[in-house]
Amino acid sequence: MASVFLSPSAQEFNPYVGGGNEEYYMNIIADALEPYLEVSGIDFSRNNPQKPFTDAVRLSNAGQYDLHLALHSNAAPPSQSGKVRGSQVYYFPDSARSQQAAELFAQNIRKIYPLPDLVKTVPTVTLGEIVRTKAPAILIEIAYHDNPEDARWIRDNIDTIAENLALSVGEFLGVPIGSPDDTVFGTVTTQGGRLNVRMEPSVNADIRTRIPNGTRIPLLEQLQGWYLTRYDGVSGYVSADYVRV
Repeated sequence: MASVFLSPSAQEFNPYVGGGNEEYYMNIIADALEPYLEVSGIDFSRNNPQKPFTDAVRLSNAGQYDLHLALHSNAAPPSQSGKVRGSQVYYFPDSARSQQAAELFAQNIRKIYPLPDLVKTVPTVTLGEIVRTKAPAILIEIAYHDNPEDARWIRDNIDTIAENLALSVGEFLGVPIGSPDDTVFGTVTTQGGRLNVRMEPSVNADIRTRIPNGTRIPLLEQLQGWYLTRYDGVSGYVSADYVRV
């Protein structure tokens, strides 16, 4: 299964023009991004916004992720406060996959950001969340929260930004991205026991987790008597014999 570590900003001390702060809006975007990953069968974990970035790096490195995605918004130096606009995607220049991800995400952000020429990729060897993660990592400064137009653009386009990021994740991982609105659901129907969620569509595949009887689950794909689903943050296959649609 493809997997992503989501690391929205924990910087609640960075205020937005018009109210709110960086931590709040980046986590709102991550909240809106998650359903796209869920319906597309992409595993993901997420940082704890109450902990420093070093904890996000630790959690990311403890797993086997295909991408580490950090979400932030920016602020100009005091002498230019409120006057700068744009979006930057930071990457680690020693990682070809990190650079590939940055270029792909930047290309797609240009499709929705009102000033596409101001969307740039930026190499860095100083941002800890980029250089210390073992997964290919990028950090996106989505726009400037001290600029009235940029802050308003973020606030008014949460869902658009989340969908755009989801499409970039899917393109980078080679996974088609589904729409949460089109998801079909089913109900686990066993004799009372839990339903096995397996790594592959086979009774011989490893069990990743188990789902309680009566649980409503998303049916992301059907394959020869099996459904791809996601439960409690884990994606895998369940036998269609035990799912009522």
